Amino acid sequence: MLTMYGIKNCDTIKKARNFLDNSGKPYSFHDYKVSGVDKAKLEEWVMEHGWETILNRSGTTFKALDAGDKAHIDSEKAILLMMSNPSMIKRPILDLGDRTIVGFKATTYEDALEGVKA
Repeated sequence: MLTMYGIKNCDTIKKARNFLDNSGKPYSFHDYKVSGVDKAKLEEWVMEHGWETILNRSGTTFKALDAGDKAHIDSEKAILLMMSNPSMIKRPILDLGDRTIVGFKATTYEDALEGVKA
């Protein structure tokens, strides 16, 4: 089964969930704000995509950090920032089982879901 990770009230999440709902593909939704996210999961995503992709540096939560927190970021520091501030995790992250997709583009989802059974 597919798992989408994100925050329920995010506009991009709403678009991605609508896409999945309309595709008829079963999925579960993991809300960072409600359930948090564990370090092991963040480490997996960072290993697959790099911390630069997973850490949302364009959002207001990241921008509100003090200069010291924004400085000298590496994968470990990025993971700690995202654990303490789940809003800083790029969203959505769609777990396909064998890989993940970061962000939402309809064409990317269409291609990825071709082999997924409804």
